[in-house]
Amino acid sequence: MTKILIADDKPEVVELVRAILEDELYQVLAASSGEVALKRIREEKPDLVLLDLEMPTMSGFEVLKKLKENSLTEQIPVIMLTAGGRPADKDEARRRGAHDYVTKPFSPSDLLMKIHKILTSAQGG
Repeated sequence: MTKILIADDKPEVVELVRAILEDELYQVLAASSGEVALKRIREEKPDLVLLDLEMPTMSGFEVLKKLKENSLTEQIPVIMLTAGGRPADKDEARRRGAHDYVTKPFSPSDLLMKIHKILTSAQGG
């Protein structure tokens, strides 16, 4: 089963995304902070990470940087999922290695389409 980790400090966002993904038979892992996300990613090795940009103590950009600097996690695809829709943030996310950037509120079908496209590409198909 494909594992997706959602890192967001807002429980309502985590539960919404969890419901959307579990309906598609993805296994969903959750983290409420950047530190917890890094720990769970190292332990669980998810197939994809949905990462909020603005979290307390460690931003999504900081988490992304640490993932891309680590040879064990650098290949895990990351989608930034955030309320901040500034063009500069989108450019920065891509420059730092994010595969995509989704602005909240989002369309569940658009999110699923992006996830499917990235996972299909990552699996070589």
